[in-house]
Amino acid sequence: MTINCIHLLFRKMSSSIISVLTPNNVRGMKVLDREKFLRHIEVPVLKVTKENLAKITQLCKPYFLKLENFKPIADVESNEDSPFSKNIHLNPDKINEWTSFLEEDRKKMIEIGVDEKNFFKMKLELTYNNWTYDTIFKAVLPENEEIVSGFSQIGHIIHLNLRDHLLDYRPLIGQVLVDKVKTCRTVVNKSNIIDNTYRNFSMEVIAGDEDFFVTVKENNIIFQFDFSKVYWNPRLGKEHERILNYLNESDVLFDVFCGVGPFSLPAAKRKCTVFANDLNPESFKWLKHNAKNNKIKPEFFNAYNLDGKDFICSVFKDYIQELCEGKISIDEKAVIHITMNLPAMAVEFLKYFKGLIKGNIANNLKNEIIVYVYCFVPGDDSVASAKQLVSESIGYNMADKIQDVAFVRKVGPNKEMMRVTFNLSDEILSNKSELELSEPPSKKLCVEN
Repeated sequence: MTINCIHLLFRKMSSSIISVLTPNNVRGMKVLDREKFLRHIEVPVLKVTKENLAKITQLCKPYFLKLENFKPIADVESNEDSPFSKNIHLNPDKINEWTSFLEEDRKKMIEIGVDEKNFFKMKLELTYNNWTYDTIFKAVLPENEEIVSGFSQIGHIIHLNLRDHLLDYRPLIGQVLVDKVKTCRTVVNKSNIIDNTYRNFSMEVIAGDEDFFVTVKENNIIFQFDFSKVYWNPRLGKEHERILNYLNESDVLFDVFCGVGPFSLPAAKRKCTVFANDLNPESFKWLKHNAKNNKIKPEFFNAYNLDGKDFICSVFKDYIQELCEGKISIDEKAVIHITMNLPAMAVEFLKYFKGLIKGNIANNLKNEIIVYVYCFVPGDDSVASAKQLVSESIGYNMADKIQDVAFVRKVGPNKEMMRVTFNLSDEILSNKSELELSEPPSKKLCVEN
């Protein structure tokens, strides 16, 4: 039940960097052959006595030979005449001879009783089991090209979004990750952009089991779902936490595109009244499943399987109207929060708030309504772009309504995910403002890479 938020990163590899601690003769391998990763190297060693082991260990830690399934400190082969009990294996990329140590460190070692006579070299056999996945990818994948250096992990599934030049290496990349990441049983590669109705994407299993049922924990809530049928992004965990920290007990949350509940369920657990909605039947199913599993009290949680427009124009509208009419009541200090985490098109739904409440009844609303809407914008002046996008989409000049514009994450070379926080005032709800824009709302759909 683990969730790693290691971003999918790529790094260009320079062919000028040559290390003996790298597999050789495997460049271009597309089908994993573990036997080809055998390599014999010569490494520097310090032989030390049992008495000075602790002090020399602290001093030499920066020079240790660090490999997978390898301990840099090993017993000396039994020799009754030798006073030395341990060999300390050193990194040959850092130490070639005794004088490779920093002068200051050499002096300290001599004071301890370790000098050049303790230094020697020995042969070492390295196998596939000694290499990290990062080292293997550097040795195998094309030089001077971007390589995989990180990933997102959801439960036992590692999720990649490989560049075109790496697609031929899918079988090798997947199998190496299954071998090297202990909690991984399945590796998938995203095969298209998120452009369907339900926000989930097509994926190809490139290694391991075809098992998409995962269990993850975020913000003290355990989530279970079928990763192939719902949207879940582990990189948004901190963002979910930020919004949840704005919510207080007795507040109200309308989660328009709730998915499996990363905003809704923790909020309900904190005794906020939650109205959670998602159009995807699978998300709706797992939302209810997770609410039950986490013992969310029914009086704090309401789930809906509606289109975002219908949710706003029915569930939200009815609640606000009844609140204004005095048919229901909440604490006068309670804040009504609206989360809209569908960055590809959430702004398209803002127009449904405009004129939602007819007449002057919205004047009776005493509680503040705060909207958190997510969007994708170009990287150049993203704050201004996000503000403009929200104003155009809702059909009002929102300059005095916007409280915050925050960067969430970088999506592409010139594309950022932003959060715009604004006050949904009674003048917008009743459409009585004279600040309407002359330009029509933008209809451009921006989809995630």
